Amino acid sequence: MTNPTTRHTKRPRPAVVLTIAGSDCSGGAGIQADIKTISALGGYAASIITAVTAQNTQGVQAVYPLPAETVGQQLRSVMDDLQPKAIKIGMVYNADIVQRISETLHDYRPRHVVYDPVMISTSGRRLMTPDTVEAISRMLIPCCTLITPNLAEASLLCGSDISDTGQMEEAAHALAHRYGTAVLVKGGHLSEGDMCDILYAPDEEVNCHHFQAPRIESSNLHGTGCTLSSAIATFLAQGHPLAHAVAKAKEFTRCAIVHGKSLNIGHGNGPLWHTFECFPQE
Repeated sequence: MTNPTTRHTKRPRPAVVLTIAGSDCSGGAGIQADIKTISALGGYAASIITAVTAQNTQGVQAVYPLPAETVGQQLRSVMDDLQPKAIKIGMVYNADIVQRISETLHDYRPRHVVYDPVMISTSGRRLMTPDTVEAISRMLIPCCTLITPNLAEASLLCGSDISDTGQMEEAAHALAHRYGTAVLVKGGHLSEGDMCDILYAPDEEVNCHHFQAPRIESSNLHGTGCTLSSAIATFLAQGHPLAHAVAKAKEFTRCAIVHGKSLNIGHGNGPLWHTFECFPQE
């Protein structure tokens, strides 16, 4: 017979990480990639869906945003009960959803909010309406502690093209001081040389960090940005300092890319492999 005391003894609480993003029915990006990442790193993943997409490894065929009220109700339910230690935000399709998320974040003031500004899919489809960019700049980014734009997204936010590491550093510095947040400009689409991401964190003693690594040749890169931002949020929730969290998240993402290189899933840009066993948890 089970001892009632033993049965009701709770295990240690894992770090709760909330992802707010769109659903990718093919499982490679969005909410699905976020949950895989958070779970692989030992966090507890809660999720709020902002939109349902029809997509696969070949592209995004359709986007169906949820009502802003539904998004807001989901967010308040999670914040009231689970009290996540970090939040990752991905695709927000329209200004109404941006406003509802921003208002709720302002009310609850979570410690870590990582925003991956998913504006355009890899296949070139716009994943938000034009007025949403203005709403994001005005309402959402000032609520965040870190944003992780790629070159195209940073160029859109800055209003000028970014094509080399010098311009990346200038963009990170400018965006950080404009919005009062840390900025990680991702250089995965640099045309030449190694991969280089640049972090500018205005409130830290060492406020600029370059993360350089050899380029990995792979046709399976679907969900890379989602994976990286979710991993950063998870490591922040587990108590790591920002620069250390970014470094560990980049290593996790690198391993997921390496282990996904040989995957044969779909006929286009395939996914990463998040559930490898080699990544150290310490």
